[in-house]
Amino acid sequence: MMIKPADRIAPFKPYFFASLNQKISALQAKGMDVIRIDMGSPDLPPPDFIIDALEASARRSDTHGYSPIGGSKAFRQAVVAYYLRRFGVDLDVNQEVLALIGSKEGLFNLAQVLLNPGDVALIPDPGYPVYSAGAQIAGAEIYTLPLLSEHGYLPDLASVPEDIARRAKLLWLNYPNNPTGAIASLDFFKQAVDFGRRYNVVVAHDAPYTDVCFDGYVAPSILQVEGAKEVAVEMNSLSKTYNMAGWRVGMAVGNAQVIGYLNTYKSQMDSSVFTPVLEAAITAMRGDQEWIDDRNQVYKERRDIVVSALRQAGFQVEVPPAAFYVWAGLPDHRKDSESFCMQLLAETGVSTTPGIVYGQYGEGYLRISLVTPTDRMKEAMQRIVTWVHHTH
Repeated sequence: MMIKPADRIAPFKPYFFASLNQKISALQAKGMDVIRIDMGSPDLPPPDFIIDALEASARRSDTHGYSPIGGSKAFRQAVVAYYLRRFGVDLDVNQEVLALIGSKEGLFNLAQVLLNPGDVALIPDPGYPVYSAGAQIAGAEIYTLPLLSEHGYLPDLASVPEDIARRAKLLWLNYPNNPTGAIASLDFFKQAVDFGRRYNVVVAHDAPYTDVCFDGYVAPSILQVEGAKEVAVEMNSLSKTYNMAGWRVGMAVGNAQVIGYLNTYKSQMDSSVFTPVLEAAITAMRGDQEWIDDRNQVYKERRDIVVSALRQAGFQVEVPPAAFYVWAGLPDHRKDSESFCMQLLAETGVSTTPGIVYGQYGEGYLRISLVTPTDRMKEAMQRIVTWVHHTH
């Protein structure tokens, strides 16, 4: 019996990292020492006080039932306090804040609640693959916004054709940026909000890296722009800020109508977040924040090791001021990033992510994640430098 998938699912291949895992397992089975600098999954744990809060909550007898849809009031109040402290942004605890099971589901579900077949989604390229996957499954058309190094990896909103802008329903932005590590100013966010107002487009800002910054840089929230809440929502997460990626807890904040649609949709499909995770998240947001600077210092040390080695090997690299990725143009202006990365993996055991995974404008680049122990990072860079010099 041939069971066919739904048409909206049929064109999809497994997520890139799922197939990469299989290749890596096969190499490890042959005895290869593989160093993974491909995925953006933090290697350091949260500090003990956050883990203690999880444990204390989980040991209570009354925390194991369903938690409130959209997150407990205490969690939402902690998000409000975080946004006020960190960005100077006021949020309404009841209408402008929603708990997410990690921000990735919020990104995907936002497309489902806003886009009809035939609507246009404006999607950055290179960009996190979920933006386009969510739009595709909703039946929307995708209009690509190229992110080019000569424009600081910011989209040129003025170049969007008038007819496309009028049909657009959703604009995705993501700064500090994955995969490029680029940043956006409040002035750029103001342009985006103006664009959203002019064309009646929801501006969705994916902001999980706002607290992973280096060299004194402090990343803004799009909601700092005056009037942003008329058109903008921001997806944020505890995954990167607090080293809690596997805990799956985040938040959508901003425009009350959009938050309401998301809340209704999610009430049909999930049962919120485990209460001890919510309580630990509250502790994370309300507790000591100084440790984050120390953690960012670890990433900065790794960033500098990676940038220096890649330049030595002939890659084109800019120093990222934020996020934990290094985006590097391949040496000798090579273009086929997938074959480059797969050859690198097969011959050195170093696993990086080909730029093409993030869209056609990612071709000719690879992405390295700074979330691998520093000694292994150094070893990986030595292998890459030796390999490039040997093969060229």
